[in-house]
Amino acid sequence: MPNIVEGNLVAVGKRFAIVAARWNDIFSDKLVSGACDALVRHGVDDDDITIFRCPGCFELPQVAARAAESGKYDAIICLGVLIRGGTPHFDYIASQATRGIGTVAQDYPIPVSYGVLTCDNLEQAIERSGSKAGNKGVEAALAALEMANLFEQMETSE
Repeated sequence: MPNIVEGNLVAVGKRFAIVAARWNDIFSDKLVSGACDALVRHGVDDDDITIFRCPGCFELPQVAARAAESGKYDAIICLGVLIRGGTPHFDYIASQATRGIGTVAQDYPIPVSYGVLTCDNLEQAIERSGSKAGNKGVEAALAALEMANLFEQMETSE
């Protein structure tokens, strides 16, 4: 039987950074609220959650990297909302935010979760930030929590 190492959703004593874009804050605020609620429901103390607000999704990787460099957090949750418009601007920002967050995840030894909504229209943003498609901020928070526990298990099982 192989050894199976996996994380769980118990967060007592863990510290989280939430990096959130203010752009489209009517939706991103719901993602932040959902992420915080999910963490608290799984045992995180309010004092162990720090929210960093930045102007938009393009800035998310910069702030996430600074949070990772600090060594203060067990995981970082990146949240934002992009809604396609009539120009290619959406594609450039979505691509760079995704690439940048992925780079932070590869360059630092802590989990970085991706909770950036890339929506074609307002209806998708409404659905994914807390209505029929759920709250993607909750999903990003739970992924960060599970990964933080997995990384901890990997350190103790080696």
